[in-house]
Amino acid sequence: MKCIETPLSGAYVIELEPHRDERGLFARVFCQKEYERIGFHGTIVQINHSLTRQRATIRGMHYQLPPASETKIIRCVRGRVFDVMVDLRADSPTLRQWHGVELSEENMRVAYIPEGFAHGFQTLTDGVELAYHHSAFYSPEHERGLKYDDPVLAIRWPLPVSTISSNSLKVLQYFPTSELCKI
Repeated sequence: MKCIETPLSGAYVIELEPHRDERGLFARVFCQKEYERIGFHGTIVQINHSLTRQRATIRGMHYQLPPASETKIIRCVRGRVFDVMVDLRADSPTLRQWHGVELSEENMRVAYIPEGFAHGFQTLTDGVELAYHHSAFYSPEHERGLKYDDPVLAIRWPLPVSTISSNSLKVLQYFPTSELCKI
């Protein structure tokens, strides 16, 4: 595994180093020692899987407030996504900055998103599946979100948006980035 720092303090893209032979490949996706070296000292308490059917769909930008803040480890197991993380930590030198990376079944990259970050993605293909590893349990009362098109963040999504859930807009509490509470 190669842990590559992103421009956002404490966030990484992890490149797997698959061993290939005539049967296919084998790759280590998680190693506690490697993750401890980049600052993860928690445990994985929940693993989720998502399927997004349509290309250009956006999911996110979600995060959880303390005490339910979570580290997320995200991997695309089918298709391709433009994965985005936003630093919301009040004391961070990269506060309100975002970073996007393509995750795909071909490149086998993993996004390491520490506590205090919002996360979302846009599908670049139809039929995308992601695996999420979380360091905290889902807590609806602590869940929040940012608008994917917040003008302060100015995230440059690669495609015009095809779908965004109107249901998630009703359920989540959205805050403009200019009024974020401290995380």
